[in-house]
Amino acid sequence: MKYLLFIIGIILSTIGLSYIIIYLNLLIMGFNFLDYLKYIFTKFECISFFIGYILLIILIKKGDKHDLHL
Repeated sequence: MKYLLFIIGIILSTIGLSYIIIYLNLLIMGFNFLDYLKYIFTKFECISFFIGYILLIILIKKGDKHDLHL
């Protein structure tokens, strides 16, 4: 189950980051940076980056504590 959630987190963050990069064209079209950020936080495909990133952080922090100590 943990690995499935990890893969879902990677997929969500990849999709979201690609849309954030695509929407950088709005800056060229005349949007200022604040308008760009407002637009990013209203689109679900961009919010999926943050959801996936938080999911990955939670899963990594919760990881197994089976470290090899020499």
